[in-house]
Amino acid sequence: MEDNIEIEISETNRGNEQIIINKKHKFNFSFQRKDKSKIYRCTEYKTLNKCKSLIILNDKKEVLKYESLHNHLEKEIDVSISVAKHKIKEEIKKNSIPMDIKPKHIFNAVSQEMRLICPEYSTIRSQIIRNINKQFPPNIKSFDDIPIESEYYKTKRNENFMIFKNTDLIIFQSPFQAYLFSNYHKNIFADEFVKKKYNVNNWNYYENIERLTNNASESYNSYLNNIFPNKPLFYKLIYILKEEENLSYNDYQRRTKGN
Repeated sequence: MEDNIEIEISETNRGNEQIIINKKHKFNFSFQRKDKSKIYRCTEYKTLNKCKSLIILNDKKEVLKYESLHNHLEKEIDVSISVAKHKIKEEIKKNSIPMDIKPKHIFNAVSQEMRLICPEYSTIRSQIIRNINKQFPPNIKSFDDIPIESEYYKTKRNENFMIFKNTDLIIFQSPFQAYLFSNYHKNIFADEFVKKKYNVNNWNYYENIERLTNNASESYNSYLNNIFPNKPLFYKLIYILKEEENLSYNDYQRRTKGN
């Protein structure tokens, strides 16, 4: 058995446990023995290489046996991608507010921590975004599935955001936006989901939701459509709308103070 074996715990794309040895080789879980020790085989075992290398760990992740019989090149780059994905996924899980996570920022933090060849951001960006999206509740698939109450319907000032929903329409509006409406009328900021029976076609959302709109101005409608050129996850949509509301609130506060 080799001396100075360095072990890192990672996982496959399907979330199964994976062992990294010396930052060069990957081993996937094979089976558990009666003594609770686990056998991991080289990821090249099921390829044309049919690599026979394996490692056996006890329940404390201590090496009981390592057969280094690799018949293929070392895979530092492939290993680095797996390690980076796993570390980033673990960091994402620590954050209770998924939308506050910036993919590039978390990648930079992990890449600086890793002491091996780090993959390019572009090669794992989509995986990072998928892991962030998994932290949200299950996505809404139809208008009828949109809940009337949700912990996500709160502004950053802990005020109610969603104020109305019936069989055809849902309106998101904060008390601040309602104040603007009652005092200025033209400056209302209220976001609506309109069902297809209204026969509008400027922004397709979910299966039976036709348009996201704002009844303040057509220019702001264009702005909303630029923010959401593609169909977003429902709770991601709500988060961004709340961010917009908060920007509007802060801007109003600065204006009223003469800044």
